[in-house]
Amino acid sequence: MCFCRSIVAIVGVGGLEGQRIVNIHEAKTHLSRLVEEAANGNSFIIAKAGKPMVRVTRLDAEPQKPRRRLGFMKGKMTIP
Repeated sequence: MCFCRSIVAIVGVGGLEGQRIVNIHEAKTHLSRLVEEAANGNSFIIAKAGKPMVRVTRLDAEPQKPRRRLGFMKGKMTIP
């Protein structure tokens, strides 16, 4: 159980929906506990000055596929 002061990313911020964000100072202070949580499958983001810098996950976790956005190039080109 985590008793640290962490926040959850706001829904709609890129690919960070529902990810826990940990301040870099907190990550340095509680590194052993955070590594254990990541090894148990609870991935999180380390942020510096509120800006997400690193995603920490367990090594054998499947990489996330990039989200496909339909229509993101609409109107940018024409096909003859």
